[in-house]
Amino acid sequence: MSQSLWSSASYLLPFILTLGVLITVHEFGHFWVARRLGVKVLRFSIGFGAPLWLRRSGVDGTEFAITAIPLGGYVRMLDEREGPVAAAELPRAFNRQPVGNRIAIVVAGPLFNLLFAVLAYSLLFMTGVGGIRPLLDAPLPDSAAARAGFEPGDLITAVAGQSTPTLQAVGMALLEQSLERERIPVQVQDEAGQLRLRILDLQQQKPLTGDDDVLNQFGLAPWSVPATVGQVLEGKPGQRAGFLPGDRILSIDGHTIKDWRQLVAYVQTRPGQTLTVAIERGGQPKTLRVIPEAAEDGAQGKVGKIGIGGQVPEEVAARLQVVVRYGPFRAIMEGIAKTWDTSWFTLRMLGRMLIGKVSLSNISGPITIAKFAGQAASVGLAAFLSFLALVSISLGVLNLLPVPILDGGHLLYYLIELIKGSPLSDVAQELGQRLGLVLLVMLMGLALFNDLSRLLG
Repeated sequence: MSQSLWSSASYLLPFILTLGVLITVHEFGHFWVARRLGVKVLRFSIGFGAPLWLRRSGVDGTEFAITAIPLGGYVRMLDEREGPVAAAELPRAFNRQPVGNRIAIVVAGPLFNLLFAVLAYSLLFMTGVGGIRPLLDAPLPDSAAARAGFEPGDLITAVAGQSTPTLQAVGMALLEQSLERERIPVQVQDEAGQLRLRILDLQQQKPLTGDDDVLNQFGLAPWSVPATVGQVLEGKPGQRAGFLPGDRILSIDGHTIKDWRQLVAYVQTRPGQTLTVAIERGGQPKTLRVIPEAAEDGAQGKVGKIGIGGQVPEEVAARLQVVVRYGPFRAIMEGIAKTWDTSWFTLRMLGRMLIGKVSLSNISGPITIAKFAGQAASVGLAAFLSFLALVSISLGVLNLLPVPILDGGHLLYYLIELIKGSPLSDVAQELGQRLGLVLLVMLMGLALFNDLSRLLG
């Protein structure tokens, strides 16, 4: 089996688990609220198509099914529009419910996705979220960070007043602020321990994309570790070339290598090329030749990798690593805030896409989700849970958009009914459903096109 096939197979189980969990959460929201409001549920299905597993349960004989196509799910309720209903059961039909009940049932699916994200983030904050402290090296030349006066040793403490204990928090805060303002205030603690204010001026900044590291696009360079080999992966180009733990990398192809970040950047852009690496081993110089293998790396596409890891001195690790942990109440509050911020950011990104200020290439489909699911699962449970929370928020927000065929489209119908005092005509609803289906197919087509472009690019 080729490496790409093996990589694809390793993503399949996390992808199925991701879809299974989040679809179940979403559909359970509809199911739970419908049952609480007295509506008869005929089927709870994970997926579409022919059932692979089916069981009837409860006094109503509700069918619980797992079906062949796992890209979604549905809750089928008793409804006169789908077939005749016995007179005795008419009060339990969905279409006979007050409009407020129908709104509650429709909203429950997306709401449960958001509540799942709150729960996931709360658990993460209670157990402790590991991260890298936002300590900076010299900014990249001719960048927004360089113009703002960032210096080596600056520790970012806040972005626009928002606390940023980790590099990930800094990246997210910068993305959010870049949607609203052209000048972003960044508070840092310099090497002398003094608080300073640096202003990132985005007027000369290219539009941000989802293809590169956010910090890099601003010219912010995180503090890096020395270019010393800590581990050599078995069967990889580094092992075949003769690298050993403790080797200090001095240069590649005559280009001086100052730190691990510079090493990675050089290797990643040269898959399949023969590299001449000057190292120091036991105080003696030595030359090795290695050919980086091409590997898929999320939105970056194919990058070069040689299968070696860096050696992080204990004093450097202690300086760079941070764990964010809160008590139960504070963790729940932070989980709510994180879910809200991410939901609002998702909506703003969608709005920017509609007016052309953010590239449509940022829309991802099942292939990209599968890759990120596999990568998150390979890192550990905490990373995978964080990924589940993020995708759950996206699923909840997208389903609330006022597009017919989505939950938000049905919600729009019911709100119109509340205002005008009567439902929309069947003709208008059917026309809306057709339009929604066309929009959904177009969106899925664009997402799949972006996925394939990243895969083949």
